[in-house]
Amino acid sequence: MSDARHRPIILQPGEGRAYAMGAMRAVFKADEAETAATYSISEWFLEPHSKGPGPHSHSDHDDIFYVIEGTMSLLVGDEWIDAGVGSFVRAAAGVTHDFANRTDKRAGVLNIYIPGGFERDMAGIVEWFENQPKA
Repeated sequence: MSDARHRPIILQPGEGRAYAMGAMRAVFKADEAETAATYSISEWFLEPHSKGPGPHSHSDHDDIFYVIEGTMSLLVGDEWIDAGVGSFVRAAAGVTHDFANRTDKRAGVLNIYIPGGFERDMAGIVEWFENQPKA
């Protein structure tokens, strides 16, 4: 078990590589270095009444969302779904998706991104959010 992808990953709640993006926060639990880029796993939390990243798609990656807190509104294709704790949603490669919190309480999803490498984009994503006009 000498390479990183064979070592256990043990993180307590809130631990991981965190990225703040205004009303949205991501915490990466496992990514390219630990998984040989086969997947990445992250938590995404949105404060009440806040938007997510905006509608987008990935041509060669599946996005899997599992709601872990509150109710998250998820766009898959052209349909918005209000998903409560325990809900599972897969946006296959090429399918437009987004998420938002339309409620009065914080909401969160566990995201599994297959194959991995999503964290490579996080610096640019954080910078993009920092440069957006404040509401």
